Amino acid sequence: MNSPLTERIETAGPATEIDVWENLPAEQQPTWRGHPGWSAATTRLAGEQPLVTLSEAEALRARLSRVEAGREQLLQIGDCAENFGECTAPHMAEKLATLDSLSDALRQRTALDVVRVGRFGGQFAKPRSSDTEWHEGVELPVFRGHLVNSETPTAAARHHDPRRMVWAYEASAKTMEWLRQHRHRRDSLVPDGPWSSHEALVMDYESNLVRTDSATGVRYLGSTHLPWIGERTRQPDAAQVRLLAAVANPIGCKIGPSATPADVVRLCEVLDPDRLPGRLTMICRMGRDAVEQTLPPVVDAVNESGHRVVWLVDPMHGNTTKTADGVKTRYLDDISTEALAAKAVLRTHGSHPAGLHLEVAADEVTECVGGPIEGEQDLYRHYTTLCDPRLNPEQAHLLLEQWASC
Repeated sequence: MNSPLTERIETAGPATEIDVWENLPAEQQPTWRGHPGWSAATTRLAGEQPLVTLSEAEALRARLSRVEAGREQLLQIGDCAENFGECTAPHMAEKLATLDSLSDALRQRTALDVVRVGRFGGQFAKPRSSDTEWHEGVELPVFRGHLVNSETPTAAARHHDPRRMVWAYEASAKTMEWLRQHRHRRDSLVPDGPWSSHEALVMDYESNLVRTDSATGVRYLGSTHLPWIGERTRQPDAAQVRLLAAVANPIGCKIGPSATPADVVRLCEVLDPDRLPGRLTMICRMGRDAVEQTLPPVVDAVNESGHRVVWLVDPMHGNTTKTADGVKTRYLDDISTEALAAKAVLRTHGSHPAGLHLEVAADEVTECVGGPIEGEQDLYRHYTTLCDPRLNPEQAHLLLEQWASC
């Protein structure tokens, strides 16, 4: 039997045909096409080995089909935005230990196996609500993740640099090997992960990592096991949607409070026309004040359409607020309220609440209020996120305990 690395080499090979997404609109893209390094970076990516194998993606889809049927559950956690500087063996060991600890606790409380997915191995690009921000009286391009620019608040550091796509690939390649080693050490009869995931946002990066399996002719995205589409780029005719519609990976799509039932059914039609079990995960992120009104008609419409999706709850992104000093934070009470309300809606409307999608740090950060972080005055002790606030492991355990007990 081939090792994962051998199989990865044998299935390499960029797609050669002109793709449907190439001339479609794509929001939230870097402005770097005029950079002298753009051509070399995209050519390099197109010729690299895929970071994941088709068989790995298919194994994950098979497990997600069991999740959709209510026989298992899914936990997807990790950083808001990965840091190039933390793509090291010690940092990755901490992240994997956190994912295992939370997954084991969830399994023990629910008696259901947990499919373990990390927001790592490529979560280097972030959509933003504004193109610029102010820092000490100077207007700068906003930080868009290490794949695009640097968090350092200078004009030079915030310039969009396509060479960073290669750095992101190289960092992700190291992460994928650590994931494989960890997965093999677990030696589970039915592989439950850890699997990689990230938002498929930057088209120059994702499209150049689409590959065709030489044995089957099946096309798949070689950048991650489980790519997802964000709330800002989920338009049915957007480039990101059409790219993920064309590949064999299991895929996710975030839906917020503006998503109508017709919007979501249309996305199901585009992303999962064959209604393949485990293919499509809908990640609902409505916000605590909107979830009980907006989620029920969406769930009903999807059920009535005959599409069987994995319903995952993201109670983080609809509950971001700012302190009086302008520091972004989230309240654990708000996160719990949305998570439990969404779970109740899904059950009431005949769908399996598959699990949670959370931004969680591997160390004891102080970015969200609740549990051990008693108030906003405590946020300044250890606030290290590159973008949005994350739960620390203790806060995440408290949330999972509530989720499992209701």
